[in-house]
Amino acid sequence: MNPTDVAERRRAITKRLSTTLPRILREFSRDFDRRVTRKLRERGHSAISLSHQIVFSNLGLGTSRVTELADRAQITQQAMGKTLRELENLGYLERAVDTTDRRARAISMTEQGLQLVEDAVEVIEEIRREYAAKIGSQELAELDARLREAATKLDLDYLPRLWADAVKES
Repeated sequence: MNPTDVAERRRAITKRLSTTLPRILREFSRDFDRRVTRKLRERGHSAISLSHQIVFSNLGLGTSRVTELADRAQITQQAMGKTLRELENLGYLERAVDTTDRRARAISMTEQGLQLVEDAVEVIEEIRREYAAKIGSQELAELDARLREAATKLDLDYLPRLWADAVKES
């Protein structure tokens, strides 16, 4: 195969790989996460990082164990444990002996952690308004509705257990 054909083939493959639905969704998610982190820092949560979001997006509002969180986040228990220790040292989480299994640790948010979540809810709404201003309110609402519908049809397990229970109850 001549070099021109090889280069053209590589460009075609690159274009197909860079425009797949998973890639677009991943980039959308990364943009969203970076904006959330930046805005939370602006609100006084200066030590919050992108890596901390994996805990809060999987913790829910009750208590959880390291194994549950690591499983939901699809990372190792060691990686989750490290992130949890960071958040505990920052005052956002606390660990206590699990009343159902004394060998395990129950992880829950502190008052400061709850404040972070409240701030995050406000920040998420602010980012949603920014997106709506750029792509249109109707278009964003349609995108949101279609993604939720697809997640339901695919039976995706995307909510922490306690959040899912709250959604079912409302």
